[in-house]
Amino acid sequence: MADKNLNITPLHDRVIVKPAAAEEKTAGGIIIPDTAKEKPQKGLVVAAGPGKKDEPVTVKVGDTVLYGKYAGTEISVEGGEYLIMRESDILAIV
Repeated sequence: MADKNLNITPLHDRVIVKPAAAEEKTAGGIIIPDTAKEKPQKGLVVAAGPGKKDEPVTVKVGDTVLYGKYAGTEISVEGGEYLIMRESDILAIV
């Protein structure tokens, strides 16, 4: 179930997520400096493992998901920044 552009395949219940870009401006138009930007908690699933023996993975490639603030491990693959995490770290599909 891996993305064709990504040359990495997650194992078991692992999921690879491309984080959404951090907000540049507030709703009122105030520009947020780099030092004050928060880590995004939303992203796009680009690859998913097959799941555990008795538990298939419920998210699929292309789903937009919400995850915990400190969930996953940051990895850099083929010039892109991704997070690899367990499916249980995902809070919701948007």
